[in-house]
Amino acid sequence: MGIDEFDVIVIGGSYAGLSAATQLARARRRVLVIDAGQRRNRYASHSHGFLGQDGREGAAIAADGRAQLMKYRTVSWREGLATQAVKHEDGFRVTLSDGSAVHAQRLVLATGMADELPSIPGLAERWGSSVFHCPYCHGYELNQGRIGVLATGPHSWHHAMMLPDWGQVTFFLNGAFEPDEEQLTKLAARGVTIERTRVQAVSGTATVTLTDHRALVLDGLFVLSRLHSASPLGELLGCEMEDGPMGRYLRTDMMKATSVAGVYACGDAARMAGSVAFAVADGAMAGVAAHQSLVFGLPVAA
Repeated sequence: MGIDEFDVIVIGGSYAGLSAATQLARARRRVLVIDAGQRRNRYASHSHGFLGQDGREGAAIAADGRAQLMKYRTVSWREGLATQAVKHEDGFRVTLSDGSAVHAQRLVLATGMADELPSIPGLAERWGSSVFHCPYCHGYELNQGRIGVLATGPHSWHHAMMLPDWGQVTFFLNGAFEPDEEQLTKLAARGVTIERTRVQAVSGTATVTLTDHRALVLDGLFVLSRLHSASPLGELLGCEMEDGPMGRYLRTDMMKATSVAGVYACGDAARMAGSVAFAVADGAMAGVAAHQSLVFGLPVAA
């Protein structure tokens, strides 16, 4: 039995992948989307900050995007996990977990990221409902209430500095970070309360219990998770990685091309910080770049 052939395979069917595939579909290219069904924001009930979709369920935005994409006759969709990708002279062979294989001239990796939270009881259970990572996505709905920032490293200082625009902030250092004098001065000017006692657990909506048994009732808690690529395909293909403050992600140029000719990456997998709006923009660029490379050819290696 022959291998199915496509112009471009998009791995990942969330916002970035859908956006990339839409550009390619509108160029009447044969596109396959392979989706494992694990949107990063699946824990959040609603999405905010995306023009025209503010306040909608993230699942509904993705479902609408898929329904619109599948109206294009050159698009195919496969539910499943892409486990291997190999580059050949004539393109890329992608193998799925069921053992089937497909082939394309170009790849777009929209594989997303996985979040690793501190191992504090009650934290993971509230991820996306009252424990968040993005102030722009979730801060406004806290109605200028009581907000906590749980430090995971030096970059948490930026979190604590920003969040007073959304409420009254307590910065839980939790032994993960100690601000210097200049940083403390700036935090004080922003009205941030510093709490050095270790965090024991999170309960209720976002009540933080400390090791000295004090309980601070909050409306929301922000934490910068450690990020891990949700798929090893980029590294298996030899794509260069970028080291960010929260983890490693795929390095791309302005056209979302990776270091491997013919492979493009978009969305959270290829940027330091993400949101639905960023993912859609990245995906559009990756789809356009992949299409133009089919027309004009790939750049010649130096």
